[in-house]
Amino acid sequence: MRPLRILASTLAVAVLLASCSNGEGSDDAATEADTMGVSDEAIVIGTHQPLTGAASPGFRHVSTGARAVFDYINDNGGIHGRRIEYQVQDDSFDPAQTLKSTRSLIEDHEIFAMLGGLGTPTHQAVIDELNEKHVPDLFVSSGALAWDQPEVYPYSYGFQVDYTREAKIQGKFISEEFPGDKVGLLYQNDDVGPSSHAGIEQYLTEEIVAWESYDPGVPELAGQVKELKDSGADVAVCYCIPAFLGLAILEATAIGYTPQWVAPSFGGDVKVITGLIGEYAKGTPAEDVPPEAFTDGLIITAFLPMVTQSDDPWTRFFLELHEKYNSGTPFTDTTVYGMVQATLFAQVLMKAGPDLTRQKLLDTLNSHEWRGPGLVPFAATEKDHSGYTGVMVVRHRAGEKPEILQEPMVTDSAGGEVLPFEMDRPSPDEVALFGNGSGG
Repeated sequence: MRPLRILASTLAVAVLLASCSNGEGSDDAATEADTMGVSDEAIVIGTHQPLTGAASPGFRHVSTGARAVFDYINDNGGIHGRRIEYQVQDDSFDPAQTLKSTRSLIEDHEIFAMLGGLGTPTHQAVIDELNEKHVPDLFVSSGALAWDQPEVYPYSYGFQVDYTREAKIQGKFISEEFPGDKVGLLYQNDDVGPSSHAGIEQYLTEEIVAWESYDPGVPELAGQVKELKDSGADVAVCYCIPAFLGLAILEATAIGYTPQWVAPSFGGDVKVITGLIGEYAKGTPAEDVPPEAFTDGLIITAFLPMVTQSDDPWTRFFLELHEKYNSGTPFTDTTVYGMVQATLFAQVLMKAGPDLTRQKLLDTLNSHEWRGPGLVPFAATEKDHSGYTGVMVVRHRAGEKPEILQEPMVTDSAGGEVLPFEMDRPSPDEVALFGNGSGG
């Protein structure tokens, strides 16, 4: 029998060797993961988008907008000598498909980062996996509060103003501009609903007379719109994606219901809505009415420059890129949305420098103030992943520039005040998006 001390010594050596071996392997794996998708020539990024399905008409232009900016950057030599390879996966706004698409992006395309994954229910299906695999998950295309949980999801960052902040600003505006009017809510039956209610109900309580939800997979709103009419709502606030806002306006007109419609930034792309109303109206008594007439007077909140704001320098810049790289497609507010995501991502890459890793990307994002196309401040720090922090209020006028009803204001997603702010907004020629400079 071998002495116990020899067995113990042998075991200790074996454990030490195993731990050293595993440690080296883990370090190698960690290093490889931190630079996944980065080569001397390229940076591979990915996104999941609804290129088909019910949400497609409202959002298919997001990725074409982002791609135009990346094509522009690549045509000018890329960022620190690397071109951007932009991989777009169609998930049809179906969470099960989003999971498959995201796994393909991570495992087959070996993306460096996810950029602008679109949708609340869809992105919720993949956020855990992205964070578990340490994939930077930047600028999620949804206003859900879930993306702003750095202690739970350290790799995920919001982009658009969250639903609660936006609804707070809307609620305050409606309470001041439409005092005494009855308000009806129509909202998507996911996180959009409760998050928006948490905001608008800080300023409107007894005024709200109807709460009607819809399923984004069921293109039917006749019952909900009738309930809004029967409630006597003078103001109808539609927390809806563009396809359902267009359908709601058309259904209301068909039954003689003409409230003041109010739309959020994620649903108020007038060019898209107008086109959808034209399609929906075919074969109905409304087909002889110009589609533009249905959206004239629509009140919208926005945190980015709108395509109808032709005097804005960023709108002009994005239109130039669109005409060069997206010939034959409409220039919409959702096109601009994707362009701003790509612009902001490029700013971070420029500032991160040539020695790029996933951790360097996040450290850079957390440690700088990001200014560019947005109309309101952008929050991205180690403890705040919320994204844009407020909105302006405008009224759409068919064939004219939008009427600004309230200049951009900011607030939080809790009980803070709605406040004005001061911000120096750079012009496009002041923001470096390619080359070897420091940018940002």
